[in-house]
Amino acid sequence: MKKLVIAVLAVLFVAPAAFAEGWGVGVKLGAGENDPKDMEAAYDSWLSNKELDKDPTIASFEVFHEWTLDNEANKLGLKLGFDMYGQNEAERKNVPSLELTETTYAFPLTVYYKRDNGIKDWSWFAGAGVTSISTEIEAKGAFKRKIDKTKIFPHIVAGGEYRFNHLFALGLEARYNFAAKVKKDGDVLSDRSGFGAALTGRFYF
Repeated sequence: MKKLVIAVLAVLFVAPAAFAEGWGVGVKLGAGENDPKDMEAAYDSWLSNKELDKDPTIASFEVFHEWTLDNEANKLGLKLGFDMYGQNEAERKNVPSLELTETTYAFPLTVYYKRDNGIKDWSWFAGAGVTSISTEIEAKGAFKRKIDKTKIFPHIVAGGEYRFNHLFALGLEARYNFAAKVKKDGDVLSDRSGFGAALTGRFYF
């Protein structure tokens, strides 16, 4: 997992420098649906002194390219992202102690249409794509175990950005994930289906 993350980050930040016009990078910070099914089931079965912390935050990096269509205002874009979901943690403090940690990463690939209204104005976009999401649950304490699984599912996005100058834009993005349940041996490890929203910053080359 760590090697894959490093490889994707290298592509996200090195690729734009190799080209130039039409390329850019973005950062996002937001929140989304978070339903740690398997962890909640384990939580419900414990007897006492239980704590379950769910973190809905999502921090993202992305690289994108935009092509001009019939006029300067209409553009077709393609972007690849790396999403880091907040960790979910469950802990039983009585003896024997037990701690569960869920770590989730995702790589969304999106094609979108953008109405670019230029500098000092709002531009709007909408698109769709697929996401590869990986969930890992690690148990520590009374017993140790690590399980991980990957799922691919579709998503749609929509949003807008305000272009301050040729280099920078700030905006909002909403995304809906379809059937984003990560399962292993019939158990639902995590469910990220549903809506998410983020504040976005985009840097254009």
